[in-house]
Amino acid sequence: MLEKIRQYFIFGDSAVKLYGLAILTGLLASLVIIALRLFIDSGQILIFPTAKVEDFANLPWPWVLGLPIAGGLLIGLLLYGLKPEERNTGVVHVIERLSSHQGRLPWQNALRQFFGAGIALITGHSVGREGPSVHLGAASGSQLATLLELPNNSVRILVACGAAAAIAASFNTPVAGVIFAMEVIMMEYHIASFIPIILSSVTGAVLSRLTFGESAIFANLSADMQSLWEIPYIVLMGIVIGGLATLFLRSLSFFSGLFLKHPFWLRTTYAGILVGLIGLLVPEVMGMSYSIISGISTNEAALSALIVLMMLKLVLSTACVGFGIPAGLIGPTLVVGACAGAALGIVGSAVFPDQSSTMTFYAVIGMCAMMGATLKAPLAALLAMLELTGNPNIILPGMLAIVFASLINHEYFKQDPLFMKLLRTRGLDYRHDPITQTLRRISVANAMQRNFIILSQHVSTQAAVHALESNPDWVLIKNEKETVALMPAGDLARAVSTEEGEEIDLMQIPANRRNVHKISLHTSLREAVEVLNQNDVEALYVTRMTAPMIERTYGILTRETIESHYQLPYAVTAKHQ
Repeated sequence: MLEKIRQYFIFGDSAVKLYGLAILTGLLASLVIIALRLFIDSGQILIFPTAKVEDFANLPWPWVLGLPIAGGLLIGLLLYGLKPEERNTGVVHVIERLSSHQGRLPWQNALRQFFGAGIALITGHSVGREGPSVHLGAASGSQLATLLELPNNSVRILVACGAAAAIAASFNTPVAGVIFAMEVIMMEYHIASFIPIILSSVTGAVLSRLTFGESAIFANLSADMQSLWEIPYIVLMGIVIGGLATLFLRSLSFFSGLFLKHPFWLRTTYAGILVGLIGLLVPEVMGMSYSIISGISTNEAALSALIVLMMLKLVLSTACVGFGIPAGLIGPTLVVGACAGAALGIVGSAVFPDQSSTMTFYAVIGMCAMMGATLKAPLAALLAMLELTGNPNIILPGMLAIVFASLINHEYFKQDPLFMKLLRTRGLDYRHDPITQTLRRISVANAMQRNFIILSQHVSTQAAVHALESNPDWVLIKNEKETVALMPAGDLARAVSTEEGEEIDLMQIPANRRNVHKISLHTSLREAVEVLNQNDVEALYVTRMTAPMIERTYGILTRETIESHYQLPYAVTAKHQ
C-alpha cells in the first residue's frame, strides 16, 4: 500500500496532489511549533516562582546568574562530541540542506533543535524561537517527502511549506509566512509554489489561533503617521537602522569566530555566563525580551534605557548564536529595531513636537527596517509588521525605512544577509541564479522519456524484432554486470533488417551509441545536469530501489530532453562542450 501511495505522488504532475501534501505539511509543522511553544512556556512556569512566562526580573539573583549558565552547559553537553554538521540547526541549516542535499533534513538535527532551543529559551538565553520554528517546520515537510520518496523538486516545495507554516504558527502571520518562505528559504518567487505554500501557511495559522488565540502579538503598537513632513525623518531613521543592522551582522561575525579552538560545551557555557552577568543588571534582555516591546507600547521607556536595552540585546543575541546556542535571531532583530525606532521617536518628538508621531509608531517602523535589512527580506518584514500590529498605515513609512536601511547595510557596507553570512562562514554558498532555480523546479520523473527497451549486448535477431514491436525510442544496452550504452531504436531496426546472423552484438553494429550513467528517480534536472557533467556522459538512465537489492529502471534522460525543458540550451551544454 505504501509503495502504491509513493508511486501515486512520484509520477504525474497533478497540482492537487501537492496541495493535499501542503495542507498535511502545514498540519504537521504547526503541531510541532505548538509543542515547542508549550514546552518553553511550561518549563518557565515550572521554574519561575511567580509561575509567569519570561518573568526573569522576579527571579532571585542566584537564579538569574546560574540559570543561563546551567542552560549553556547542558546544551553544550547534549551536543558534545557531535560533528559540526550534526550540530547544525536553524534557518541556515535549512538553506544549506536545500543547497547541498536537495532539501533532505535529518530528523536527528530537528530533534536537537527542538530541545536545544527549548532549553535555551527556558533558561533565559537572549535568542528567539522563530529560527528554530522554521527549522522544525521545514523538517516536517522534508520528513513527509522522504516517507513518500517524493522527487527532490517536490521536497523543496514541502520544505518551504513547512517553513511558512512555522512562521505562521509562531507569529500568527500567515501572509508573512508565505513571503518569508519565498524570500528567505527558496529565494525566488514562482507561481507554481505559491498555492501550496499559502495552503500550508493558512493551516499553520489556523491551528495556532485555535491554540493561542486570534489577537495580533503587537496589536497595542498600532499607531498612525501624523504628517507627511515626517518622511525625511523616516529616511534618516532608515539610514541609522541600516548602520545598526551592519553592527548586528559584524557582531555576529565577531562572536562566531571567537574561541573556535575551545570545546563546544565551553563556548555555549561562555554564552550562559555572559547572559547571566548582564542579566543581573538588566534582566529584561533575557529570553525573547518581548516585554521590552510591551513597555514601549505603554510609553514607559526612557531614551537612555532604550539605548542600553538596544545595545545589550544586540550583543547578547549575537553572542549566544555566535557561540553555538541552537536558537534564532529573527526575534532579537525585532527587539533591537523596536528599541532603536522608539529612541528615534523620542528624539523626533523633542525636536519636532508638533509634527512627530508617537514613540510606538517609530518602534514599529524600526522593527520593519531592522528585520528587513538584516535578513534582506523586505516584503516579509513589512507584511510581518502589518499582521503583527493589524495596522495598514505602517506600509508607506515602513517601505521607505526598509529601503534606506537595506541600501546602507547591503550596498554601502556590503553586508551579506544574515543567513547567507552564517552559511558562508561554513565555507558554503547557495546558488539561486535563474538557470539553477528553473532546473531545480523540474523533477527527473516528469522530464524523462519512458518509451525505451532494455536489451542485453548480445541478443538474438528474433528477440530484437520482438522488442521493436513496441515502437520504442531508445534501447538501453546491458552486459552481464552493468548498463553500458544507450542507442536510438531506429539504429537497431536498421541493423535487424541488414544483419544476416542469428545473434546481434549491439556494441558492434553501426549506431549512434551514447555513454550513460545512473541517476535516481527522486532527483531534479539541476542534479541531472551535474551528473552529466561530472561523469562526462551523454545520457542518464533513471532508476529507483523498489525493494532491497531490487532496482527498477523507469526512463531515459538526455541532454536534449533537459534542453527542451529550459529555453537556454547553451547553459546546459556549455560545460560539456
